Amino acid sequence: MAARWWRRALRGLCGAALFLSQLSVLSGRVGSLMTTKLSQPQSTLAKSLTSTSTNAPYFKVLESTEIPPYLTNCPSNGLCSRLPPDCMTCNTNYSCIYGKTATFDCKVKPHVHCVDENNHEQENFTINMTCQFCWQLATSDYVCTNSTNCMTVSCPRQRYNATCTVRDHIHCLGNRVFPKMLYCNWTGGYKWSTALALSITLGGFGADRFYLGQWREGLGKLFSFGGLGIWTLIDVLLIGVGYVGPADGSLYI
Repeated sequence: MAARWWRRALRGLCGAALFLSQLSVLSGRVGSLMTTKLSQPQSTLAKSLTSTSTNAPYFKVLESTEIPPYLTNCPSNGLCSRLPPDCMTCNTNYSCIYGKTATFDCKVKPHVHCVDENNHEQENFTINMTCQFCWQLATSDYVCTNSTNCMTVSCPRQRYNATCTVRDHIHCLGNRVFPKMLYCNWTGGYKWSTALALSITLGGFGADRFYLGQWREGLGKLFSFGGLGIWTLIDVLLIGVGYVGPADGSLYI
């Protein structure tokens, strides 16, 4: 009797375990099915948004309303041939002869408006320009930076690295801003006429040397009475020919 009871109990336990395992498998399938159904609309929505943003974007990029900096130097409705070089773009004429006048095909830059001789608006036009690079222009056609660190009175004369910019109304080939080696030509405000007048009148007391900033030479002339007149005469000649200049190395005015 006891053996039969144990067999029935074991069969009952096995049946309950089997039922629970089938129930867990069934619940897992239902959960996966629900997850698939719920995720499908999201993926569909994502695809629709992606396709929409790629093919037909909702928002259009606004055009830039910034004014180009060159427009401030470009006159409106003027002759195209008289526009400043910064307002146009020209094709390089490689067949031109150096130093000769040649014709160049040009086009106005965006937002620049100009007309021809008949007051008709145009974009493409031609200009006449001397065949030469910007660094080959005359010194009056460009402006360069000055240096106050080099000596103008020296042998040989000193040079400095300057940055030069072509004037607005001048046309040339190549870069309009270029480096160039120039002679030191800055001035400290000393006048040659004043220095010469002091040397002639009060040179025996060293007034000319004091005026030029040469204090040691001035004291030497003062206590030696102009080198008994000899030093005074020599300074008159040296200042007169421009050999003796300001102590800071600048040029006379």
